Amino acid sequence: MSNGSKNRSSTMGILVGGGPAPGINGVISAATIEARERGLKVIGIYDGYKWLEQGITDYIKELYIPDVSRIHFTGGSILRTSRANPTKSDKKLEYCISALKKLGINYLVTIGGDDTAFSASQIAKKAKGEIRVAHVPKTIDNDLPLPSNLPTFGYQTARHVGVNLVHNLMEDSKTSNRWYVIVSMGRKAGHLALGMAKAAGATLAMIAEEFPPKATVKEVCDQLEAAIIKRKTMGRDDGVVLVAEGIAEKFTEDELKSIPGVIIDYDEYGNIRLAEVELGKIIKLEIERRFAERGEKISLVEINLGYELRCAPPIPFDCEYVRDLGFSAVRFLLDEQYRDIPNALICVDSGKLLPIQFDDLLDPETGKTRVRYVDVNTDSYQVAQQYMIRLKKADLEDPEQCALLARTAKMTPDAFRAKFGYMVGYKAK
Repeated sequence: MSNGSKNRSSTMGILVGGGPAPGINGVISAATIEARERGLKVIGIYDGYKWLEQGITDYIKELYIPDVSRIHFTGGSILRTSRANPTKSDKKLEYCISALKKLGINYLVTIGGDDTAFSASQIAKKAKGEIRVAHVPKTIDNDLPLPSNLPTFGYQTARHVGVNLVHNLMEDSKTSNRWYVIVSMGRKAGHLALGMAKAAGATLAMIAEEFPPKATVKEVCDQLEAAIIKRKTMGRDDGVVLVAEGIAEKFTEDELKSIPGVIIDYDEYGNIRLAEVELGKIIKLEIERRFAERGEKISLVEINLGYELRCAPPIPFDCEYVRDLGFSAVRFLLDEQYRDIPNALICVDSGKLLPIQFDDLLDPETGKTRVRYVDVNTDSYQVAQQYMIRLKKADLEDPEQCALLARTAKMTPDAFRAKFGYMVGYKAK
């Protein structure tokens, strides 16, 4: 064992926070194996920070190589997970650090998204060097600011599994002449919705990044209504639209509260529980109302897609990726060459460990982890848009095309341009 005698009295803890993502078990496996090979005791901590923030140390399991040697193929988390937030109060954070010290933990590997990363950074800061922390970034939302546009682990598997489901719904849509409104996970960024739509060749994707900071239900439904009308001019009454759930965070609370049946609730980190908003249902009912006013009936089915993806068995990309990450987390914690970096988020860029200090990830305005949004100015995004069915400026500038769209919508061309022109930057001459 390398460095075995040196590390024999040290203990490494592993915990998982936030929502599940394919590949968690692979990180646990790789980190445990490498730590054991280097002489560390390894303690798996159940349910993220949930028990630690209460000062409770009973929910743990010592991990050995035979326990984890084959779990990298499996979905879910053998340590479970939670959204408990020890940074909500100084007392919770003190309890958390005290519990870790009671367990004799010198090193801590946290696996999670931006909220878990922020909690890990605060633990590292408050522990003042007594607990060295390595955070492994995980989220199917792909919204952490990793260098070289690296994906967060779990994203590729979630997209892969999601694309297969979207393909099935596209075939059902075509067979039954209906529209599917698929609301995809993606609280802040639309990577997953856009990635699935682009790979599957879905009719349309709508993500928060394409709308203004304070969008309205009207603006979102205008986008979809125009796409449905354009699809109709092609002789099609079917389609599949992927909608990123984060769009709902663009709506004001007053607007959300004014919609019948919408419940506003918050998680431990102060985020609106988007699953309670029922964005797909809001869009479905509004689009059906609009077509009914024109004397038409349209069939829409809303589906939420996300929970089906989070605990899927990882595809080979993520199986390999998370082994690199788990191994690299232990290297960062133990190797002398990284001692000058107090605590870090673990990246593997071009096959090499790249630790990023927590402070470099924080937004100076919010004090929280920066979000990586979809860059709508890239060629890649333009390719995605080009292959969608959506209203374009050229549609309104072409008299024949605009007349066809207006006739299908049972409107005059001028009225059609007046209603939808703002979306594509059209201005009447």
